[in-house]
Amino acid sequence: MRPDASRAERTVRRFIRPALWALVLAPAPLLIAQLLLDQLGADPIDRLERLTGEWALRFLIASLAVTPLLWVTGWGWLVAQRRFLGLAAFCWTVGHLAVYTVLDWFFDWQEIIKDVTEHLYITLGMAAFLLMVPLALTSTKGAIRRLGGARWTRLHSLVYVAVIAACLHFAWAVKKDLLEPILYGGLAAVLLAVRVLRKAGARTA
Repeated sequence: MRPDASRAERTVRRFIRPALWALVLAPAPLLIAQLLLDQLGADPIDRLERLTGEWALRFLIASLAVTPLLWVTGWGWLVAQRRFLGLAAFCWTVGHLAVYTVLDWFFDWQEIIKDVTEHLYITLGMAAFLLMVPLALTSTKGAIRRLGGARWTRLHSLVYVAVIAACLHFAWAVKKDLLEPILYGGLAAVLLAVRVLRKAGARTA
């Protein structure tokens, strides 16, 4: 840690990773307990699908929020937290997909493929997952070195397409109660717009 780092920065840096681990892991045992205790309503599998998907989207949007925070604070070490949140989003997405394939369809691949190809919102959700796979596989420092900074950055711009697809998937899946999808979509739109404006400003500077 830099000797000239502020007290606030030292405090945040010391506690942020344990706090993120707690935030990422805490919902899982709670959801499992609610499922086992039959506390997820009349359609527990559908509810579990929605909740795991929501956590995946929250962490994906949170990973996008790290970069503007880095610009404001100048804390370069936040890059590691961005990768951590991205991996958390991927893990929750895997959990969401597992509920869908195992608990909802019981590995009936023929019906799963039919569902993915016939329902556009399922197609969008699957597309978001597939876009996140190469991002998760190249999230290590070693992958960054092997790809080189420029190629790694271009590859990881897929996250913008993934978050758009995920927001549309969520909104379409919910259908009626659109407050949460609108909030998530609006936040993602702001975070993407901030990037576009910064890049445009850099070109004109």
